[in-house]
Amino acid sequence: MSKTFIGPKLRQLRISHDLTQADVADRLGVSAAYVNLLENNQRSLSVKILLAISEAFDVDVKELTQDDGAHVLADLRNAFSDTTLEGDPPDVQELRSAIERAPAFVDHFLQLHRAHRAALRVIMRGGSEGRDEKILHASPETAIHDFFRKNSNYFAVLEVAAESARHSISVAPESLFVDLRAGLREIHGVSVEVRPIEELGDSLRIYDEDSRTLLLSQALNTENRAFQMAHILAFLTEGRMISRMARNAQADPERVQPRLEVELGNYFAAAFLMPYEDFLATAESTGYDIDRIALAFGVTFEQVCHRLTTMQRDKAHGIPFFLLRLDRAGNVTKRFNASSFDLAEYGGACPVWNVHAAFSVPGVIFPQFVEMPDGQRFFSISRTVHRPVFSADTQDRRLTLTLGCEARHAHRLRYAASFKIDDPTLYQPIGINCQLCPRQACSQRAHQPLFINLPIDANRRGSTRYES
Repeated sequence: MSKTFIGPKLRQLRISHDLTQADVADRLGVSAAYVNLLENNQRSLSVKILLAISEAFDVDVKELTQDDGAHVLADLRNAFSDTTLEGDPPDVQELRSAIERAPAFVDHFLQLHRAHRAALRVIMRGGSEGRDEKILHASPETAIHDFFRKNSNYFAVLEVAAESARHSISVAPESLFVDLRAGLREIHGVSVEVRPIEELGDSLRIYDEDSRTLLLSQALNTENRAFQMAHILAFLTEGRMISRMARNAQADPERVQPRLEVELGNYFAAAFLMPYEDFLATAESTGYDIDRIALAFGVTFEQVCHRLTTMQRDKAHGIPFFLLRLDRAGNVTKRFNASSFDLAEYGGACPVWNVHAAFSVPGVIFPQFVEMPDGQRFFSISRTVHRPVFSADTQDRRLTLTLGCEARHAHRLRYAASFKIDDPTLYQPIGINCQLCPRQACSQRAHQPLFINLPIDANRRGSTRYES
């Protein structure tokens, strides 16, 4: 009988419930040292401990023992495709074995590889001489993305806190702003005022702790005003817990922790405005029709897309989505990922991917089936969203939002209903971005790849200047 290891999953459960290893040990009736060994896959799981974990965290045994390391496997396969590594790469079984038996090693290896790529990008852009060594480290955005992804974009303790706050402040989708404003004043003694743009300038929200006054800009629409109030509610009710979660992430206290606290506050706000069970039920019943869901909860298209990436509760899973937001120049301004899709951090997205085409027809959803270089297939939808407009000088601040999932889930989305999903010609070959894409003979290539040399022949002219 094969041994059972659930180290990463146990660590994820502990962090999502805001517990220490000693807390988990008390629940299971074992020592903290033993919990540490379990988390690092240095001890296999007995049936007794497995059942104890299932009962302590209200998690189905099948959920605990099933293999959900797909995103880690995808990251490893991507890392070992780096041409700076010589020889044949490990096969899938070897990679799975490493994930199961040496999760700490795998985690540190992936951190090292990300730092390697970050350093290469810096060197290619302007050289490394005289640069602060910290510049070569992973960006705060990467650290935050990785923290959320390690926790499957789901934090049980924030969900519970948001549900509790929702019971304290009675709100309805059609009157979120009015109800939240009244609740903040009556329960927390916070007054909410909407102020002219001339007064707040570029700030959309200012909270004065001394006077307990929340100022919101006129530039925000009603839905975003409600979200900003829910964000402040997160810190009024769970500020200490959020700070503790950010510290426990062991992130850079200056560069990452403050940003991480903001993102965790945003998570609470989304969970407050879109309660998990009702939200998932609405998503499933509408075929994940984003506009229908937004109307049902009184929120925006983007807020729904972001919330969809967090539907990863044990025994109540939604579709594992990824989310990517880009500006016109291709800069990645937001990314969250509960899938195995490898999202670009820098350098924009693949030009073959229709995420860019959405800019040409604002407000219209562009569906697309795509295939990555490693053969993985995904379905995505892209649509423009708007930033607040302050004046005549801040017009057309559109961004493109892309929501996607593995192709095997596409039949559950009404956006894919008109496609023959089994048709292999349906899938457009794409890459992460040009710098990291190994594909040859691509007519859309805009950059020389970092890790392979494309053939160049002085006697031939290819479809791009990078290959002939």
